[in-house]
Amino acid sequence: MSEQTQPEKLDLRSLDIAAEQREKLRQLFPEVITEGGKVDFDRLKSTLGEIVDSGKERYGMNWPGKAECFRTIQTPSRATLRPCREESVNFDSTENLIIEGDNLEVLKLLQKGYLGKVKMIYIDPPYNTGNDFIYPDNYAESLDTYLEYTGQVDTEGRKFSTNTETDGRFHSKWMNMMYPRLFLARNLLRDDGVIAVSIGENELADLMLICCEIFGEENRITVCSRVMKTGGQKGAHFSPCVDYILLFAKNIAALDGFRAEVGQNVIDKVYTKIAESGPRKGEKYRTMGLFQAMLEKRANQRFYIQCPDGELVIPPGDSFPEEAQEGNQVTPKDGDGVWRWTFARFSKEKAQDNIEFIKSDRTSLVRPDGSKASWNVYYRIWLNDRLEQGQLPGNILDKFESRHSSAELKSLNIPFDFPKPTALIEPVLNFRRTNYSIQA
Repeated sequence: MSEQTQPEKLDLRSLDIAAEQREKLRQLFPEVITEGGKVDFDRLKSTLGEIVDSGKERYGMNWPGKAECFRTIQTPSRATLRPCREESVNFDSTENLIIEGDNLEVLKLLQKGYLGKVKMIYIDPPYNTGNDFIYPDNYAESLDTYLEYTGQVDTEGRKFSTNTETDGRFHSKWMNMMYPRLFLARNLLRDDGVIAVSIGENELADLMLICCEIFGEENRITVCSRVMKTGGQKGAHFSPCVDYILLFAKNIAALDGFRAEVGQNVIDKVYTKIAESGPRKGEKYRTMGLFQAMLEKRANQRFYIQCPDGELVIPPGDSFPEEAQEGNQVTPKDGDGVWRWTFARFSKEKAQDNIEFIKSDRTSLVRPDGSKASWNVYYRIWLNDRLEQGQLPGNILDKFESRHSSAELKSLNIPFDFPKPTALIEPVLNFRRTNYSIQA
């Protein structure tokens, strides 16, 4: 009997993967195709069940050129800011400053005088749509190279190419451009500072990960969606109508709450009641139910409230205080409703004429015996207080379409692709207001 030879182990690295085979692999195992469209054979082995020694694994993000980003950050700037009096307005007395130059080199220069002093930064970087111009970071020459960059030609007149999707490092080139700039921008922010970054869908995920790494995931404030347009037929499956603004804090623990101006539509349609008596007679207000089904259960927020005719009411549920008397409470169980406030807070608000009782046959409150009550209990939100304090802003911005910015630039005869309307910047800045008094 002849000795049987063992089949040789397949060495995937020795295979010449043709484009057609690579496309089939992409369809079956998209995770094994790298950014440049090549096959990651270690990933393929792991996907097929082979054990691959990938070294020590840890959560994080990496890409070609990330190490170079830190060398770029540490490279000192050789440029100097030069005043331009002939193009300035009120040069000696103005408190405003416009700096024209390569933004990375300017960020380095600003580290000297503005480290930890900036309250808010807003940036509008390239969206990396496949046509964006991503210029190299090169400090071997002076700031005059910025003119070469923006002219998209090098010293010998060769044109720099745009960052197209066919580039093997399409995302990496964009991330290598963004990372040093965001890193240096963070240094400029004061402890309660905020950065807002506009971005499109292509790099939303990568930008989020970069910002979480630089600023810390715990300092993420929100992602706002801006309506760019309504309608349209561009796009393969959906017409893209929104872009995004990521907001991160330098230290979210030091950040005051964001407030937005109360809109006239809200004033006219929501604050429709007028106090007929009490210390705030004649003022407009709105009401909200002191009980709401979705309130989080707290041990001291299920108690009796006495209505004007003496009836005791409590949110719906099966747990009741032992003695039927106002203020007596019981720890809520699953299925029990609670009030928005504790009894101490309720008593304080009632003394300030901020509680309103309304008789109604449409109430979910119950009496001590579990029968349906005949009252609803509301708290008042006064218009004057809301105007002074502002309101919590929503993260959908639907009044700042791109067509507004196109009209602005047309009137100024300024050619610029995909601008943002100036009206968008104002509410983003105003989020940082405190009682609508802008702090320096």
